[in-house]
Amino acid sequence: MKVKHRFEAWRTTVSARMRGKGRDSGAGFVEYAGIMIIVAGIFVMIDQLGLDGLISQAIGDAVADVVGGGGGG
Repeated sequence: MKVKHRFEAWRTTVSARMRGKGRDSGAGFVEYAGIMIIVAGIFVMIDQLGLDGLISQAIGDAVADVVGGGGGG
């Protein structure tokens, strides 16, 4: 009889967690950590491939085009 009681308690707890307010508790931290790992990996890749100068030049050129490097009108 104890096994059936424990199973019922476990089933109640699991169903409450699946339907309750706290069903996603902790998910925000895991998602945030995953995004931070991906962003860090992108920065390491950019640094290792030496793309930082190329990206800086491309951004500088784009800003110059927008600010006033477009010519006359």
